[in-house]
Amino acid sequence: MLTLPTITWGDPTADRRALLVHGLSSSAETWWRMGEALSADGWFVTAVDLRGHGDAPLADDYSVAGYVSDVPRAAGGRAWDLVIGHSLGGAVATVASAVPDFTERLVLLDPALYVPDSEWAGVRAEQLADLDYTAESLRASQPHWDDRDIAAKVRATARAGTAMIEGTLDDNHPWSVLPQLYELAIPTLILTGDPAVYTMLPPALVEPAVAANAHLGYLAIPGAGHSPHREEWPATIAAIRDWLARY
Repeated sequence: MLTLPTITWGDPTADRRALLVHGLSSSAETWWRMGEALSADGWFVTAVDLRGHGDAPLADDYSVAGYVSDVPRAAGGRAWDLVIGHSLGGAVATVASAVPDFTERLVLLDPALYVPDSEWAGVRAEQLADLDYTAESLRASQPHWDDRDIAAKVRATARAGTAMIEGTLDDNHPWSVLPQLYELAIPTLILTGDPAVYTMLPPALVEPAVAANAHLGYLAIPGAGHSPHREEWPATIAAIRDWLARY
């Protein structure tokens, strides 16, 4: 278990507390817009640098279980009121939510719950190539991202190392956290990318889980790819706020 660096937004005495868990080769900083939005809504928001990411220490174990062991519990022994996880962070948050009193609500942003073996080599190569991002190359591939998203992601990939990327992928191969989705017993909102653009959790995988588990809600964000909170921010935060108003 490692102690993770954090960034916070909002009033620490706020009644509602949220935890943000980033994706592979990202960092707490990349949650800037979510942190600002939720804190404006009255939440105290904490984002972590996962092991091997941002300012967090390196590790020998990059399994999902290893990542989960580091994720903090809310202060005072109480559960988080909300956890939001993106990509790898979605897998980590899904598994962590099996721990009693971890969180009352869960939002998964295009979570990396399953990678078919047929796509494994391609995903591995793509993630390693992402380490070479520059502001120019990322802007070319992600024209809809805000400038702050570009800058934060470039800083995050510059601090991510090959060993962490390879460890995360290899320590979790074959990659499947999908069974845990069926077992979630808390209100959970799954927001994926548009299947016509790109998503790591296509309808063929998520719809059977939603049909089997009444705790799950699901929405594909039109026009979004793997990062709905960066690519289609207004629709993404509107969907989260609408869901929170009901749960």
